[in-house]
Amino acid sequence: MPMDPDSFRSALGRFASGVTVLTARARDQDFGMTVNAFCSLSLEPPLVLACIGRSADLHDVLVNGTRVVFNVLSSSQEALSRRFSEEEGSRRFEGIGFHRDRHGIAVLDDVLASIEAVVTARYDGGDHSIFVAEVLNAATHDLRPLLYYRGGYAELER
Repeated sequence: MPMDPDSFRSALGRFASGVTVLTARARDQDFGMTVNAFCSLSLEPPLVLACIGRSADLHDVLVNGTRVVFNVLSSSQEALSRRFSEEEGSRRFEGIGFHRDRHGIAVLDDVLASIEAVVTARYDGGDHSIFVAEVLNAATHDLRPLLYYRGGYAELER
């Protein structure tokens, strides 16, 4: 008997996750989208992975060798998460604070962490693709994380 999609979504919604905005640049255009299907994969070599829906405009940009930045959002950046999950195209970057890393990729201001990486592999994963990226550089800041839980945003108090 196949899994009921509503039950599946409800069960997965009970897993609290951090929120990232994945950014890349191709054809002199900035790309970015909110991604919460992100995690560490390996310490040696340093690898992370992200799952991206095949219909996302960023999907086809992420070929082997594409440089990317995972911007781990802080608790004050819920609006950025919403913007990069709803707005289409390069307009996502209009009027927001960011600088570029040494490869020209957008690094959002005031993030909890920024992780610069290069995509090394892609695997099929149903209606998504699993992208593996080798981490080249990372920076962290002492802020609170933005969390996603049961279809909404939350903050972690410590």
